[in-house]
Amino acid sequence: MKKSIIFNSLLLTALVVPSVTFAQTADVAKIESFIKNIIQILVTLSGLVAAGFFVMGGLGYITSTGNPESLDRSKKTLVYSGIGLAIVLGAYVLTNIVSDLAKTAFGG
Repeated sequence: MKKSIIFNSLLLTALVVPSVTFAQTADVAKIESFIKNIIQILVTLSGLVAAGFFVMGGLGYITSTGNPESLDRSKKTLVYSGIGLAIVLGAYVLTNIVSDLAKTAFGG
C-alpha cells in the first residue's frame, strides 16, 4: 500500500512540476503577438467582406429600377453589412483594451 502511495506521489510530482516550470518560462509575448496577428487578419478579412457587401448592396440599390423587393433586399444588405462591420471593429477595439489591461495587470 505504501509503495503505491509513494509511486502515485512521485508520478504526480513528475507530471506537475515540469508543466508549472514550462508555464513560468514560456514566452508570453510571443503568444500575445500571435493572437494579435490572428485577430488582425480576421478583422482585415471581415472588413473586405463587408466592403464587398456594401458594393453589392449599392449596386442592387442603384439597379433596382423601382422594384420594391429588390430595393428592400439591397437596403437590408447595406444595413446588415454595416452592422457586421461595426461588430467586428468593436471586437477589435475590445480585444486591444483587454490586451492592454492584461498586460498592465500581469506586469507586461
